[in-house]
Amino acid sequence: MTEDEARQWIVERFGREREAKLAAFVALLIKESEHQNLVSKASLSEIWARHIVDSAQLLTIANLPTDGLWIDIGTGAGLPGIVIATLRDAPMLMVEPRRKRVEFLDICTEVLGLGHAVTSLSKIESVESGAAAIVSARAVSLLSKLFQSGHHVSTPDTLWLLPKGKSAQLEVVEARKAWQGSFHVEQSITHPDSKIIVARGVCAR
Repeated sequence: MTEDEARQWIVERFGREREAKLAAFVALLIKESEHQNLVSKASLSEIWARHIVDSAQLLTIANLPTDGLWIDIGTGAGLPGIVIATLRDAPMLMVEPRRKRVEFLDICTEVLGLGHAVTSLSKIESVESGAAAIVSARAVSLLSKLFQSGHHVSTPDTLWLLPKGKSAQLEVVEARKAWQGSFHVEQSITHPDSKIIVARGVCAR
């Protein structure tokens, strides 16, 4: 997927107004990357395909709830948190422990006019139990460790959307030793080695 194709993908699904707002976010991200390591420098030339569409595709997962709180664990540069908040008219809670990155997320929230829907926190442990309709985490930690730290925010109906690399299926197999639920792995549209773990009903065995 080229950069032009990636931007067109966004326009066709979400409209030019939201694509323009994402372009403003891209500009903020590139500028801030001069001061802190938000994404790999090598990926900046492919930022729309590697990061924007890679995040936005989570909204195309079948049977995705249209409202309810979305919690993004380990938001980092706002991927997918800021992207999803820009494309979805529902509340977003971004969890990011690094202070400088939280400051960047707060700037993005203000500049993009997302303050009505977006909140940033430093620790997932401080989020109330059962708060999430959707949980995402983009390559944050191993699946079993992620469930251990974040499962308290979920209910049996919570949808987990977890972008991973080519070892996604192996992570599911390992996680099943301690966790149960409905799990499947979908192919990312952005790269052959990128996968998305989709889960519901996650609970400890």
